[in-house]
Amino acid sequence: MALLLLAAQIERKQIDSTPLRESGVPIIWVLGGPGSGKGTQCERIVAKYGFTHLSSGDLLRAEVQSGSPRGQQLNATMERGELVPLEVVLDLLKEAMLTKLSSSKGYLLDGYPREAAQGEQFESEVAPCSLVLFFNCSDATLTERLLKRGQSSGRVDDNEETIKKRLNTFHQHSKPVIEKYASKCKDINAERAPDDIFKDVETSIDALLAAKA
Repeated sequence: MALLLLAAQIERKQIDSTPLRESGVPIIWVLGGPGSGKGTQCERIVAKYGFTHLSSGDLLRAEVQSGSPRGQQLNATMERGELVPLEVVLDLLKEAMLTKLSSSKGYLLDGYPREAAQGEQFESEVAPCSLVLFFNCSDATLTERLLKRGQSSGRVDDNEETIKKRLNTFHQHSKPVIEKYASKCKDINAERAPDDIFKDVETSIDALLAAKA
């Protein structure tokens, strides 16, 4: 009920996603726990393949900072500690994707979808996902990396108790997504060196592009 009320407060924009659907441009969902290195791999994919890297979190922050009426509503929602409606996140993604369509060779949606329902709504309103890259890493390794990062970053959420909560949340929401889209999902061992991980990424993307050619 709360989500429905919030959705009513933040008006949705009428966005025609037909150009995205008809373009056939690859859309890759990039999943992995905090500290899995997916950000590093996304940078490499952008550099090699010319894909557009989009993060729903970055888009939300940019909208809030813009001071637009929608941004002000989003800010108020987040300040109350309430969830931003899935539909609004989807609208932000649509707008960003359409803006980049003429120059993009593909899209990397970083940390999206956060739950299965979000993925279903995306495929219904935008276009089918082409590939899911899941950077798989043990909780022990993720925790070690985040604690090490915390020593230099000063990030308040890089402490053991908060990390455990973040990992639990990630598993709770990502597992259903990975199971639902298993046929499109490439499970990549993210415990290795970045160069070795990227070789597997290249193999997956090269196969996708060859199939679309």
